[in-house]
Amino acid sequence: MRSDAVFLERMALGGDGLRVGVKDSIDIAGFQTRMASGCLADVPPAAQHAAVVQSLLDAGCRIVGKTNMHELAYGLTGINRWAGTPVNPRAPGRVPGGSSSGSAVAVAAGLADFALGNDTGGSIRLPAACCGVVGLKPSYGRVSRSGVHPERSTLDCVGPCAREVSMIERAMAMIDATFRPQGAPSHAVVGWVAVEANPAVAAAARAALERAGIGLRPVALPTFGAAFSAALAVIGAETWAAFGHLAGCERLGADVRTRLAAARAIAPAELAAAEKVRVALRAEIDAALADLDALALPTLPDLPLTLAAAGDARAALRSSWCVRPFNLSGHPAITLPVTVQDLPAGLQLVGRAQHDEALCALARGVEAR
Repeated sequence: MRSDAVFLERMALGGDGLRVGVKDSIDIAGFQTRMASGCLADVPPAAQHAAVVQSLLDAGCRIVGKTNMHELAYGLTGINRWAGTPVNPRAPGRVPGGSSSGSAVAVAAGLADFALGNDTGGSIRLPAACCGVVGLKPSYGRVSRSGVHPERSTLDCVGPCAREVSMIERAMAMIDATFRPQGAPSHAVVGWVAVEANPAVAAAARAALERAGIGLRPVALPTFGAAFSAALAVIGAETWAAFGHLAGCERLGADVRTRLAAARAIAPAELAAAEKVRVALRAEIDAALADLDALALPTLPDLPLTLAAAGDARAALRSSWCVRPFNLSGHPAITLPVTVQDLPAGLQLVGRAQHDEALCALARGVEAR
């Protein structure tokens, strides 16, 4: 296992503007999109840029490399025995998080001004929290997925990670022509969602809001637990549809092979039930946000897993407990770094659907204070 595997391929493509890393699930013309998998090592180069890549180039950015990731974007630790595992700059003995591991590490290590990832079950927010940076999952459908893999997903969103919220907003303005940064609210009230989490992690997230003078109200989301399971079923079925043909590949990582095998067994009735949960959760969140600026909760339910503990599949899945439901609902969600016992964790803010600007403005205000 390599210890310096932030980029699968380095390049200097584009202008002399901001340095950007692009996850290996996003097409760059002339370069392979291998999803950090040995099973796709021989795929032909992409014929054209993904829409978001073209937007970055049009804005004068310099793309500095294809960032590493958890294989096939189907994992949460970032450990990759074929492509190497990027070292977490904030906590070298702990996972960088997945699946957008290389993007978060590149930003945390100062190798890129921002980096693009995609988030299907926490894959931007988790590594951002693990590495002590900011990560945004935009509203579903807000940013083009043309040229992003897998091609079809009802959960996945392309978004940026960066060291500051202002850079997140600059990145969003490039990849979403409708994004217009807003001023931070002078008085904000958010709903605190009580979830199963390490008390110290939850306390650090709440403390960040209290220091910023944000009002807090308790909010209940009764469908939250069911939404976690429903989102797992949906991502499983959609990942099987995209990559099931690789299940017999000898180079496939053992963890991804196990998850793919389980995904194959997801029944249509389970998916139908998951869609009902999606509708119910979306309605609960919309109702809760009717008179609130955002919802708030930890990003990670605990401190980032140690590298030694990351082989526990159940623990790895649990790391997405606080983030995965918002992929199902489609609401925008951003993570801000907090520190617990000198280790990185995250405060997650969730905004109204398609109101990504307002969510970022609130996050910028919290960050500033």
